[in-house]
Amino acid sequence: MRATICAAAILLFGADITSVAALPLTPFRYEAQAQRYCPGDRIVWLDFRKGVYYGKGQKLYGQGFDGSFVCRKEAVSSGYRRSLLGLR
Repeated sequence: MRATICAAAILLFGADITSVAALPLTPFRYEAQAQRYCPGDRIVWLDFRKGVYYGKGQKLYGQGFDGSFVCRKEAVSSGYRRSLLGLR
């Protein structure tokens, strides 16, 4: 009985693991480095402390010591959210 329950749980929860996996986060110190790494994606400034990212044109883009430039797809898949502060 216990083995059947474990097998059912593995089938239910294990079937979707690959679609939930986050892209590895590759932070860069300079915007140009990030752009070379992911040429088809937008570059965002990721604030690790706040858990948000800023797009180009936002006031805090590229500001602070607790952040890095990353590809937007990686930031979103890693669970970071877009900051609405300073949108133009």
